[in-house]
Amino acid sequence: MQIQFGELGKMKALIIVDLQNDFCPGGALAVPGGDDIVTPINYLMPNFDLVIATQDWHPLDHCSFADPDKGQEPFTKVFNQKQGEMLALWPVHCVQNTPGAALHADLDRKRIEGVWQKGVRYDREALSIFQEHAHATPLDEYLRDKKIKQVYVCGLAIDYCVKATALDAKRRGFDTYWIPECSRGITPDGVERASEELAKEGVKLWI
Repeated sequence: MQIQFGELGKMKALIIVDLQNDFCPGGALAVPGGDDIVTPINYLMPNFDLVIATQDWHPLDHCSFADPDKGQEPFTKVFNQKQGEMLALWPVHCVQNTPGAALHADLDRKRIEGVWQKGVRYDREALSIFQEHAHATPLDEYLRDKKIKQVYVCGLAIDYCVKATALDAKRRGFDTYWIPECSRGITPDGVERASEELAKEGVKLWI
């Protein structure tokens, strides 16, 4: 992998999004090739001033879980009154304190300074680690306290949580990149749409 950063001299953070067992092959909501990115991410970590990871960390009754008792099917959408928008429904995944919610065992935890959890409220979805819609997380302030200027985002899945986190980083004024070699998506069309949206919003591609 070629190592070439943006503007030199700026403090750099790597955000590893949701590299969890349930999103890897064999998991409840597996992303194709999800575990293929573990080795390249481990390789990249030493090049950053700060490395953090995120976890989906859902209660068992989370609003994103399809409920068959309500006639709901996974991969459909329902209107969430709390957030005032249509939200995707998924199979039960990344439930707090379960093996499926754990980070992949081969991820080099020694280089990760902190693990930030999202989706912890039963009634709200949270794709981006920066903000659970109206309820902001303190990550923005944390990165600024660490003098971070550049944010590099990778992980699972690019068409959802990776994209949302990168867009939020950019909107908060960070010089933001996403790393395709260290990310995977749920569908090829979803990856293509995410790539186009990120480029449109000024998130740079890091290859």
